[in-house]
Amino acid sequence: MKSYRGHAIAVGILLIACSAASILSAIPLGSTLDGPDYLGKLADSDSAVVLTALLEFVWAATGAGIAIGLYPVLRKSSRGLALGSVAARVVEGVFVLIGSLSLLALLTVSQQSLAAGSAASVSFPPTADALLAVRDWAQGFVGMLAFCTGALLYYLVMYRSRVVPRWLSGWGLVGAAMMLVATVNAGFTQEFGFTTVTTVLNIPIGLQEMVLAVWLIVRGFTPRAAGPSVGSIAASTAPSMTP
Repeated sequence: MKSYRGHAIAVGILLIACSAASILSAIPLGSTLDGPDYLGKLADSDSAVVLTALLEFVWAATGAGIAIGLYPVLRKSSRGLALGSVAARVVEGVFVLIGSLSLLALLTVSQQSLAAGSAASVSFPPTADALLAVRDWAQGFVGMLAFCTGALLYYLVMYRSRVVPRWLSGWGLVGAAMMLVATVNAGFTQEFGFTTVTTVLNIPIGLQEMVLAVWLIVRGFTPRAAGPSVGSIAASTAPSMTP
């Protein structure tokens, strides 16, 4: 009976790496993008921008990797939902990277604005504002909708298949649903980032993913729930020789 021990450890590590990268990506720039004078501050922050983009690349790659790592285990219970979770987390990664690309383009615009001096007072700010808006909507709304969709799908399959304890997968379902509420609220209020409402509603899924990561690394998937191996399937489907 296959336990998918390697998959469990890999997914656990990816969960930790994804959470760490998504949180740490907000540190290099800090409040640089806040306030009306962000173009001037950003022009001197090229190293922080590149570091942020690298962290966001790790965020995007590990997020997709979580669903991909879960797919061989979850497809035994529901191939469609498992595949849907992979697609959703890949979409999340795409929009995270769109936000990163917008930030890199914004850096170029800010440096050109600084070089142009007073001539930039009219032409550069609208372009910069548009790039900043793309980043906010891509990472703070569309990307998070994709994350919530993917998480809801694979936690639903986990709950049904019992590959992890139901209290843990059920916690994931509740946490993902709360994050979905926070994301929709952010879309209507257009307040992205670490607002009070968003932070409070995102805490449950953040804690759950760390508990799930430790569980998978230490305990792994429940072997019987993870599905029989190919050999046992073949044995069970072979014709009986008993008359």
